[in-house]
Amino acid sequence: MAAMAEESEDVDLSQEQTEKLLQFQDLTGIEEISRCKEILQGHNWDIEVAVQDTFNQREGAPSVFSQPDAASMNNEPREPSMNLQPTDQRVFTVVRPPPQGIYQWLYHVIFFPFRFVYTTFLDLVRFTIRLIRPDPRRNVTDPVGDVTRFIHSFEEILGTTHPTFYQGSYSQALNDAKRELRFLCVYLHGDDHQDTNDFCRHTLGNQELIDFINTRMLFWACNTNSPEGFRVSRALKENTYPFLALIVLRQNRMTVVARIEGPIGPAELIEKLDRIMQDNEASLIAARAEREERNFTQTLRREQDAAYLESLKADQEKARKKKEELDKINQEKQRLEDEENERLQMIQERERLKEKLKNEIPEEPPSDDPDVVRIVLKLPHGSRIERRFLKNQSLKFLHYFAFCHEDCPDDFHIVTNFPRRTLPCEPSEEGPDPPSFVEAGLGKNEMLFVQDNEA
Repeated sequence: MAAMAEESEDVDLSQEQTEKLLQFQDLTGIEEISRCKEILQGHNWDIEVAVQDTFNQREGAPSVFSQPDAASMNNEPREPSMNLQPTDQRVFTVVRPPPQGIYQWLYHVIFFPFRFVYTTFLDLVRFTIRLIRPDPRRNVTDPVGDVTRFIHSFEEILGTTHPTFYQGSYSQALNDAKRELRFLCVYLHGDDHQDTNDFCRHTLGNQELIDFINTRMLFWACNTNSPEGFRVSRALKENTYPFLALIVLRQNRMTVVARIEGPIGPAELIEKLDRIMQDNEASLIAARAEREERNFTQTLRREQDAAYLESLKADQEKARKKKEELDKINQEKQRLEDEENERLQMIQERERLKEKLKNEIPEEPPSDDPDVVRIVLKLPHGSRIERRFLKNQSLKFLHYFAFCHEDCPDDFHIVTNFPRRTLPCEPSEEGPDPPSFVEAGLGKNEMLFVQDNEA
């Protein structure tokens, strides 16, 4: 797992994309990390759509990988791969029964010419219009609007007693049915068909059928005169009205498992739908089990990835603390080296200063000189040093003499014993030329003391 994470880091991905990449690789079994990345990028990092499309390709279905379509241009969800004609599809064609009795036959015979002329004329008008301009239903621009307009029109004309219509596009209904693992019933409404009104009022308006549909499936409907309804009509290859199609997820593809064409009563429709659903319930059970297994695998993988990331963070934290400790040691070592270098530099500077000041001290006068002053300095550790100066010389030479002596501390003052006072010997910016021996009140023989300021 660590190697896989390192490989995913090589392709410069975010943490979320890396997790999706690992999940996709685990679900599909694709070993090439670059191929996994390419597929996910082509599906906008939607891992569910990418996995489903990959499985569909393996089953021989056409791929929607990196192919722009009208749905994507209209911000519609990608329509799942469909199997429109499975080998075991149920097709129920309900034929209108012939007239019964003399009155029905008379009604049929009398109105047949009128219906024939009307439908023929209407077909000719539509054919002529299509010759002049293309069928506007071929351009789907507002699929959701087509559905909502049909629902409003249906309720205005036929009332509100009907199954709950799915208020969304066909693609959205397919995706929801696939995600929720539910059956989807599609109803295509034809305004001009003679059986439409009777089917809507007596079949779709039946309360028992309404309860059955609302509790067992999603129900999507649209008018075939609208672009969205016309598109679905062509996709499902409907032949007559009323038209119902039952769709369910089977073998990872949305499959049309039954078609019901023609006028049908509510009891017969319930019986057929219930039987078809029972026959196909096993596919939903298998899909649920597969999805649960996939979710378990994804959850396990996320937990493993989370544990790996937590371990990685702990290792990074240990490395950071170790680096901080090492930096502190190096800083302390550098500080000691700097202090030592500074101390050595100070010693060197002090030695150079002592050599300079030694040369500034005047020569020691002879002992018989009448202006001689004999000074005895008692050092802090008890030893004594002696030097003669002239009484008119500055006390700074006394300071230079003590400073340059090897047994004298570097920071000191020279004091008298009685009365105890500190002699202003050391030159400063305010007093660069200290007073002379005589000005300081010193006699010919003096015992002075060197006081260590650092003691």
